[in-house]
Amino acid sequence: MEKRSVLFEVVGETDSFVRVFESVYDDQPNAHQRFMEKLDACIRNHDREIEKMCNFHHQGFVDAITELLKVRADAEKLKVQVTDTNRRLQDAGKEVIAQTEEIIRCRVQQRNITTVVEKLQLCLPVLEMYSKLKEQMNVKRYYSALKTMEQLENLYLPRVSQYRFCQIMIENLPKLREEIKEISMSDLKDFLESIRKHSDRIGETAMKQAQQQKTFSTALQKQNNVSYGRNVHLGRSRFMESKNEITLKRTFEEDDEHEEEVLTAQDLVDFSPVYRCLHIYSVLGDGEIFENYYRKQRRKQARLVLQPQSSMHETVEGYRRYFSQIVGFFVVEDHILHVTQGLVTRTYTDELWNMALSKIIAVLRTHSSYCSDPDLVLELKNLIVVFADTLQGYGFPVNRLFDLLFEIRDQYNETLLKKWSGLFRDIFEADNYSPIPVANEEEYKIVISKFPFQDPELDKQSFPKKLPMSQSVPQIYIQVKEFIYASLKFSESLHRSSTEIDDMLRKSTNLLLTRTLSSCLQNLIKKPHIGLTELVQIIINTTHLEQACKYLEDFISNITNISQVTVHTARLYGLSTFKDARHAAEGEIYTKLNQKIDEFIQIADYDWTMSESDGRASGYLMDLINFLRSTFQVFTHLPGKVAQTACMSACQHLSTSLMQMLLDSELKQISMGAIQQFNLDVIQCELFASSEPVPGFQGDTLQLAFIDLRQMLVIFFSTIVSLSKLPEKKRNVERIPYQIIYIVRIFLLLII
Repeated sequence: MEKRSVLFEVVGETDSFVRVFESVYDDQPNAHQRFMEKLDACIRNHDREIEKMCNFHHQGFVDAITELLKVRADAEKLKVQVTDTNRRLQDAGKEVIAQTEEIIRCRVQQRNITTVVEKLQLCLPVLEMYSKLKEQMNVKRYYSALKTMEQLENLYLPRVSQYRFCQIMIENLPKLREEIKEISMSDLKDFLESIRKHSDRIGETAMKQAQQQKTFSTALQKQNNVSYGRNVHLGRSRFMESKNEITLKRTFEEDDEHEEEVLTAQDLVDFSPVYRCLHIYSVLGDGEIFENYYRKQRRKQARLVLQPQSSMHETVEGYRRYFSQIVGFFVVEDHILHVTQGLVTRTYTDELWNMALSKIIAVLRTHSSYCSDPDLVLELKNLIVVFADTLQGYGFPVNRLFDLLFEIRDQYNETLLKKWSGLFRDIFEADNYSPIPVANEEEYKIVISKFPFQDPELDKQSFPKKLPMSQSVPQIYIQVKEFIYASLKFSESLHRSSTEIDDMLRKSTNLLLTRTLSSCLQNLIKKPHIGLTELVQIIINTTHLEQACKYLEDFISNITNISQVTVHTARLYGLSTFKDARHAAEGEIYTKLNQKIDEFIQIADYDWTMSESDGRASGYLMDLINFLRSTFQVFTHLPGKVAQTACMSACQHLSTSLMQMLLDSELKQISMGAIQQFNLDVIQCELFASSEPVPGFQGDTLQLAFIDLRQMLVIFFSTIVSLSKLPEKKRNVERIPYQIIYIVRIFLLLII
């Protein structure tokens, strides 16, 4: 059965084979042969299957052999690595064993050290703390040293008080406290002396930072305005907006670079002595003593800082140093207020500031009154604004300083008025008082660009031509605009509205026109070297300046962006100023004409006893009439009424002067020839009046100026005729006795 099972495993369980196999065991004939045949057939069958299977798996077998060959090389490498690793592990194990033995020895030493520590643990902390105390004293950490002393006294020393070295420590601790107290007070004194010397630098830095912050805020505001305008004028202003943004970016970058280079005001001061001294005195229980001492010393320093130098008003640097010291003082106090608790209080700083502010205002009022240079006053104003803005940034009220600026503004305007008074005088002195000649269009445009002149009739004329005003008119107009600019500079940064600035500009300009320019014009008119021609030109000049006042008002409105139709907008008083100057010039013309007539009259040399006349008018009178004719020709550019009034005044004065000759008390007698000669002169005067030297008179209006003189001559002729009718012995026709002249004079005076 065992063999059978084996055979089944080899040949499989087939029915034919089983039968053959059974016949072998049953001793059937030819069973063995048939068995062998069947067995051979089965073997061939299995060989074929094996061959098929081998053919099927041959490639896989080849691949497997190839992989095995490849793996053999890697296996050899792996074997070498494993061997090397094993060797190194063995070597490392030796070091571990050695380190383990070393650890064992260290642990033995550690146990020994622990034993020693346990013996010294009561004393060692005290020694360590005392050593720490000495080290803190050496490095000047006095507040930490006091804390260490407190720990030694309360925690460590009581545990080892039985040892002698602890008693020595206990005795030294009070001495160390006093030493710390003295050292900290010395450091505080050095600190106070240092900030007193460097307060100007501290203040200068703080003021620079305030200016930078203001510049930043202004630039940011402009940027916001640009952004707002972008929505309204996007297409038109895109380029300008981009340019403004680039400029703003550069400004911010420059400010950042500047801030990196310059430390803050607080960085310039080492406040550690104050903190250290405050903490030390607080720990020692003497905090109130320290506070009183600090405040007392700072009050003394405040009085020194507020004391100005006698020559402070001479230069702007004197004011800058004065303000810097004050700002530095209060920057330190503000920092102490915010970083310490109770050393200074808000009440204390407010009281100190109010005291300082009163002193500052008094000093500025006194010293600013010495300033006669408007540029220096303007620099002072800018310094006060920066000073006020800086301290306002630190929380100090500065309204009184801005009120003071309004007082200084009046003084600034006064200095400007004095300066412009000199400029006006120089302009008037340099003027040639003749119309401005323009040879071509270019010269004409240059003049027009300086002064708003419009004359359609003059525009029609060809070049060369003359403008009616003289060179002083555009120069005066330009200087008035420069004055407005100078006045505007003071109004900037005063935290005032545009309306208030507009009002200030108009008031200061009115002062310039009504007081300074008016005074210069009045003085100019009264100068003896100013003749009639110059006076005529002055009248013409004032007329054009009066017409230009409306352009000055437009100029101010454009600067301040305030419309002239605003109810509260002040007006310029230039009209009255120039009218008054014109009236003064007109009066001076009348006076000078009369004076000139008097000069001619003074050279008159009548021979009151002459027997007969020369047959022609006197030479002095003909010269006088020619002078009047030429003078009145110059009056063609004057307004008609002015020229007519001047002509009438001259004729009346001439008539009165001639009449005074006849009424002279020294005239005792007069001949017929003298009367006839005088009559010829009067006739020339009447002919001059009838020739209409100045157009515009109606009828014989001008001739009426000589009617009284003519009536006087008629009386004289009548008197002579009456004398001729007397008996021959009682009359003298050739001469009128002084008694009769006296009677005639009284009669004429009664008529007049």
